[in-house]
Amino acid sequence: MKALICGCTGQDGAYLSKFLLDKGYDVIGLSRDHTNSDTFRLKSLNIISKISLDSMSLVDIGSVNNILKKYAPDEIYNLSGQTSVALSFQQPTEAFNSITIATLNLLDACNNLCPNTKLYNAGSSECFGDTGFNPANESTRFNPKSPYAIAKSSSFWVTSNYRESYGLRACTGILFNHESPLRGTRFVTSKIVTTAKAIHSQKLSKLYLGNIDITRDWGFAPDYVEAMWLMLNSSSVQDYVICTGSSHSLKHFVAEVFSYYSLDWTQFVETDPSLLRPTDILNSCGDPSLALNVLKWKAKVSFSELVTLLCDY
Repeated sequence: MKALICGCTGQDGAYLSKFLLDKGYDVIGLSRDHTNSDTFRLKSLNIISKISLDSMSLVDIGSVNNILKKYAPDEIYNLSGQTSVALSFQQPTEAFNSITIATLNLLDACNNLCPNTKLYNAGSSECFGDTGFNPANESTRFNPKSPYAIAKSSSFWVTSNYRESYGLRACTGILFNHESPLRGTRFVTSKIVTTAKAIHSQKLSKLYLGNIDITRDWGFAPDYVEAMWLMLNSSSVQDYVICTGSSHSLKHFVAEVFSYYSLDWTQFVETDPSLLRPTDILNSCGDPSLALNVLKWKAKVSFSELVTLLCDY
């Protein structure tokens, strides 16, 4: 089996590359310019020499066509594009180009050149907006609250449209927050862990955050890449919500991390109004029942285990 991974140098791309290699796949990792890509995640997993790297721009249909003709893949995983909600407010056009247009180009190229190829599209729980305390499932209405979430919603709908209109084996995984030691420092979980460690080492004195009362459904990234593969290799390709089914506040996350370092978080954490978003989601919780019932998938790593794992690393 041959798989293309768009965005192979990111957190999910690296873990998915390792997962597929362990299953005997030939893995081709794609980025806009692989010669200048930061491959530290692939190196940290000791797989950099085991995958083929190539360049492809998803916003250039000619580039997409050339890659699909070159490799004729069995599976494609579209994990690329802008990943930051906060950044999408500053660069909304980039969000739409790198997510919506990129997904459309990939679907159209598949339909024209390799209609039997299976395609996974990375969705986001941000599409649901604020779920309150009612867990979102595959039937929950989208209510996106950021340019990033709007772009992800569009990519979900265009993927669904190509599946229904042309019979493509294409689906979207609506993934809730998932973290790992390979998470970039732009993400709040990584910021909390690295800052708490620095405070413990007396290199810093304060951690500045936005709204710590938000709640999120946090899981472990390697668990979630397994769900991506299961989705594509199920007898019936459809969209799934992937999550733990349990939500925790950011305040709880902070408290757990600081407790790991034997610190009282209330002595070190301050609110920075500049870190508040124009619109934010207060509560986000998902229902993974369909994935459990159909794919037999469930998250293995609990919230407390996740925090400990991040701090241990």
